[in-house]
Amino acid sequence: MIGLIAMKELRLLFASPLAWVVLAFLQGFFAWVFLSQLQTWLELQQQIAAQPGAPGVTEWVVAPLFATATIVLLMVVPLLSMRLVAEERRAQTLPFLMSAPVSITQIVLGKYLALLLFLALAVGLILLMAFALFAAGRLDLGLLAANALGLLLMVGSFAAVGLYLSCLTAHPLVAAIGTFAVLLGLWLVNMATRDPNSLLHLLSLMRHFENFSKGIVAVPDLAYYLVLVVLFLFLSIRRLDGDRLRA
Repeated sequence: MIGLIAMKELRLLFASPLAWVVLAFLQGFFAWVFLSQLQTWLELQQQIAAQPGAPGVTEWVVAPLFATATIVLLMVVPLLSMRLVAEERRAQTLPFLMSAPVSITQIVLGKYLALLLFLALAVGLILLMAFALFAAGRLDLGLLAANALGLLLMVGSFAAVGLYLSCLTAHPLVAAIGTFAVLLGLWLVNMATRDPNSLLHLLSLMRHFENFSKGIVAVPDLAYYLVLVVLFLFLSIRRLDGDRLRA
């Protein structure tokens, strides 16, 4: 049932111009960043190769592309997630959905999976550009895999936050603004302190991605993103359960 709901949401997403415009924008922007980094690397290749422990093409071209993608997707995901539930609430179709013979958990997970699959497609486009570099040299597959995993976990967190904010309102624009505000707060929270041992660093989306960008897959970073996803999915389920009880 979760798969059916996800497929239905994906069809609705691709039936609107928004999904295609977003994909076209992401592909165009990422291609521009990729080609700019590649051109710089080719121009400086001799100087880079002369350095001890010189960075390879993966570190010079691919890792910065993934880092840029985290910022761009932070701004894009709220636009994609804002309609997940808020649009149903505004169109007054949410009571019909909740009265269907499916659980609230299945509804939430289906909608979340649909958005996650769409975002995975965006990440896949970045990987295709990276794999094109095989024609010119060797890639650090470990570093590439760590960056891809980190980006998937991060956008999964974005999607969970966006879904929850969409559950709180009948106005998609309000959901989008609220999602962006929460994500930006989690992104910059560690800047509120200069203490390197502050607990605020544990809450930072950006700080936990840094290890992935260096090719390090650490359990605390994995746990952070997974806890964030589970927390906001749980809050979404509780919110819609409350709506069902009040209906």
